[in-house]
Amino acid sequence: MLQTGSLVLGIVLIVIAVTWLVRRVRSGGRSAQARESLERHHEAQAREPPVDVGDVCTFGIEEFTDHHSGARRAVGRVEGFVVFVEDVPDDVALTDAVRVKILSFNRGHTSARAAFLERA
Repeated sequence: MLQTGSLVLGIVLIVIAVTWLVRRVRSGGRSAQARESLERHHEAQAREPPVDVGDVCTFGIEEFTDHHSGARRAVGRVEGFVVFVEDVPDDVALTDAVRVKILSFNRGHTSARAAFLERA
């Protein structure tokens, strides 16, 4: 009787493992969120940035991130194009409108680095 229970448990575990593996292979090993992010990244690589180096732009702050250097960066978008803003004063908050100057692009031209100029 104990052997039959162990056999059934083994079969159930194999079925669970195979089901998990099939789902993993079908999704390419990525979560839905990761697939969506990768798709947006590829779309961004396929289009020209809506800004040029030296342009001055105005947009609202969507979020803040910490750069690996420890500096706080604001994140905003120009026509869906991601812009990371340096040297943002501590009193600038989410949704504040800011004017920035585009300094450079990342390697794939999928985002830009900008300097804070002023609140808009």
